[in-house]
Amino acid sequence: MSHNESPLSLRNSRSNRWLTSLVALMAMMSLEAQTTAEQPRLVVHLLVDQLRTDYLEAFSPLYGEGGLKRLMRQGRYFPDARQAFKSVDRASATASMVTGTTPSDHGVIALKWLSRKTLQPVYCVDDPAYKGHQTTEASSPANLLTTSVADELEVATGQFAVTYGIAPDRDMAILMAGHVSDGAFWISDQTGSWCGTSYYGEYPAWASVYERMEPLSQRIGSLTWKPVVEGAHSDFHYFKSIAFAQKTDFSHTFTDASRIRQFKTSALVNEEVYNFVERCIEGSYLGRDNVPDLLSIGLYAGNYENKSVLLAPSELQDTYVRLDRVIADLLALFEHLSGKGRTLVVLSSTGYSDSYGGETDLKAYRLPSGTFSVERASMLLNMYLVPLYGKAQYVEGTSGNNIYLNHKLIEQKQLNLNEVLTRCEEFLGQMSGVRAAYTARSMALGAWDQKVSSIRASWHPERSGDILVEVSPGWQVTATDGSQSVHPGDAYEPYPVMVWGPEVVAAQVNTPVQATAVAPTLARCLRIRAPNASREAPLQLR
Repeated sequence: MSHNESPLSLRNSRSNRWLTSLVALMAMMSLEAQTTAEQPRLVVHLLVDQLRTDYLEAFSPLYGEGGLKRLMRQGRYFPDARQAFKSVDRASATASMVTGTTPSDHGVIALKWLSRKTLQPVYCVDDPAYKGHQTTEASSPANLLTTSVADELEVATGQFAVTYGIAPDRDMAILMAGHVSDGAFWISDQTGSWCGTSYYGEYPAWASVYERMEPLSQRIGSLTWKPVVEGAHSDFHYFKSIAFAQKTDFSHTFTDASRIRQFKTSALVNEEVYNFVERCIEGSYLGRDNVPDLLSIGLYAGNYENKSVLLAPSELQDTYVRLDRVIADLLALFEHLSGKGRTLVVLSSTGYSDSYGGETDLKAYRLPSGTFSVERASMLLNMYLVPLYGKAQYVEGTSGNNIYLNHKLIEQKQLNLNEVLTRCEEFLGQMSGVRAAYTARSMALGAWDQKVSSIRASWHPERSGDILVEVSPGWQVTATDGSQSVHPGDAYEPYPVMVWGPEVVAAQVNTPVQATAVAPTLARCLRIRAPNASREAPLQLR
């Protein structure tokens, strides 16, 4: 029997076949019920910045039963997911999670890179063509060069699906939303307002109501972050640092000039995200029909004010405890919206962390460490090239661990670019703290091994520099262009992926998986094509 055959036609069958018709009708209804159970109305991607598996599991005695424990026990839990490229930051990780590929394809190599046309830093979602809502920042996903899961869902449903990206930060929200979504929303660093961009259309009425009735900008001065369970650390010890043993409690307020940015690195930001998500669900049509919708939510599990975990261990512990409660509230909200068995949740991490932060002096412990200034290195590199090729400015600029050469000058002087690159590579390789320097030529023609492969995966020919500097373990790259510090990232750190919902068989799978498998997994659950540059197989959920 056809799935689309009308029950009415069966009831109008000849009377001597009424029993056959009734049996057929019951069979059809049973088939529809089974199909409905397999098709979620709402798919939710919870992307938690810097969530680590070791911390996730260590703090589990402090969790309730309805949040992280529920996902781990009732869902498919992959505790060992890894990014396939080097120099991971929030933007490059987010783009990789939603596209199923690496920066070499999707083009988001970092939060910022250098424009060869203007020699100015380019923020990954800046776009002067589209004005902001509730902000002066002009933004769009134009720098994302491949499709995302949200894009593929909108195309597959003729834009009948409802898709949103909601996160504390602009880059995360817009990259999760992709090119075709109904909207992306984030918290302004300047005002604390929930912002959007005209790229996705008008600022929705439900968001305007939230901003009018419950603006964070007016509430933030009265907020205080204290442990959600007073004295919880006294009964539970994971960190063995002196700071943790001596610090019985903490209390943080948000009143100075950087209060919004401080708030966005606190555990309270996840509760604010929940409040906005709740208003979004109330005001939109998410999960209310048989066309599956996608809600992408960014959360935070990093260190307070990017301090070392050694300096703020209690805050990190409380961040995980509060995160668990927010996730429990979200799961309850989703089930109330779509009904039990009609919501599928994928939780993943951005796959990097700043464990020590920028304030820990490892040299005080006589450990090999240091900071590598890419600006200073570029100045010395230019001084090295002057005696060889004549007085000129051969280095155009830097960004992160990238150094950009002046191609126009090199062409005017009729120099051999490959020779110049080789000399640069040799010179930089002799500097303190440099493990290796990789040129654009070596990215294209160098020996293929696992190490070079991961570096190539982070390199894009139009946006990356002519030279990428890899620093030694214990060292970090510092830059003055506002980009995040770059860490070598060779030490093993586990990051989780969890899938929970209909047709998912509960199990813990300890086999390492690639973080780029999240996007094709989401696509399979939505029954759509994977993003157009995704080559990873979906995770096995049964």
